[in-house]
Amino acid sequence: MEIRDDLYYTDTHEWIHLDGDIATIGISDFAQHELGDIVFVELPEVGQKVAASEPCGSIEAVKAVEDLISPLSGRVEEKNIDLEDSPELINKSPYEEGWLFKIRMSNPEELENLLSAAEYQKIIP
Repeated sequence: MEIRDDLYYTDTHEWIHLDGDIATIGISDFAQHELGDIVFVELPEVGQKVAASEPCGSIEAVKAVEDLISPLSGRVEEKNIDLEDSPELINKSPYEEGWLFKIRMSNPEELENLLSAAEYQKIIP
């Protein structure tokens, strides 16, 4: 199970990579492993505003459908359109090709609510 030191995490198993005020969001290797084969992804639309800790889409796997929770508030700048035809990219490459969407953060103080890699490691079995 891969946990990258250069990312932030949430207790709902999203990861966040920061580049200035742009946050790239995906689900962790642990989350994709727990879900199993991912068959469909519903992502927020470009331009849509998302709020921290609120659902903004869903991920459907063979075993379950889970809400996609936004870890930060902001406006969606980009979504990974490759996932529309190939949602299995999340299983194959959760940290590179399987990223979900990017937002321009509207409230950087919310970063304080995220977990470091070491903190995230402690909450997963």
